[in-house]
Amino acid sequence: MRAMTWIVLISLALLAGCSSAGNLGFVMRSSADPISILKAGTKFEELGFAKGKACRHFALALIPWGDSDFQTAVDDALAKSGGDALVNVTTESSLYGFIPLYNVYSFTCTRVKGTAIQFIKEERTTSENTQ
Repeated sequence: MRAMTWIVLISLALLAGCSSAGNLGFVMRSSADPISILKAGTKFEELGFAKGKACRHFALALIPWGDSDFQTAVDDALAKSGGDALVNVTTESSLYGFIPLYNVYSFTCTRVKGTAIQFIKEERTTSENTQ
């Protein structure tokens, strides 16, 4: 029993992590113009639940690869759902390290969850087009 306790304690010492979470009301693609969309009162339809993730990895604390940017996670969620924006968004950032004393391998991830929406593009009538 005592050996098992030591194994658990050593395993926990070799693996460390932390995370933080937050909430946002409305998030769009980085290429969109949110002000003009909101001012125009653009209609939308709900597509349902969507989630996305973006991670950045580090080997020996010197060799990075990947992208853990918030916008990358949002773009991932929107690409999977086919949406234009997310509403009621929850975001979480986490950092994990394996053998943290020596920074052998670590990674950080950003996750987003929310309801995907798609904007409805209204066609102009012929009288509006001639003016």
